[in-house]
Amino acid sequence: MTALSLTVNGRAVGPIEVRDDLSMNDFLREVLGMTGTKFGCGAAQCLSCAVIVDADDGGSATRPTCIAAALDFQGAKIRTVESHAADGVLTKLQVSFIEHFAFQCGYCTPGFLNEAQVLLERLARTPIPQEDVERTIVEALDGHLCRCSGYVKYHQAVREVILADPARYLA
Repeated sequence: MTALSLTVNGRAVGPIEVRDDLSMNDFLREVLGMTGTKFGCGAAQCLSCAVIVDADDGGSATRPTCIAAALDFQGAKIRTVESHAADGVLTKLQVSFIEHFAFQCGYCTPGFLNEAQVLLERLARTPIPQEDVERTIVEALDGHLCRCSGYVKYHQAVREVILADPARYLA
């Protein structure tokens, strides 16, 4: 057992004694009761389990939780799918996912939503030309698997958010 301390969705967690072999996915779901992060393939191939890890420089990236030990996140600042809505108000990205029915069964949605959020944050820091939007979305969401084949709708939802705010996301 080792003491784990980290920040989850802006709140300090720990120190909490955890088994050294406890996955971050199990820590979130079983210890913290945060069931939004899904367990899909168990091999970090589908990325349903991806959470956002915030870097000290203001950047962020997603990271799978199914194969990573909870202790690998020691001192990290992470955001789960539960962090998106504030006070019951959905983000523009969440609304776009709903409007485009970009979730079908919804199992992979947390990973897609987190990856899309990281993309939006990156574009807000470093806007791109409009002609690069499609390629950028494809590259960002590549690796996330949807067994219902809802890729087109996920891409449409993200595209709509980007194009609706060109001053923020486009160069």
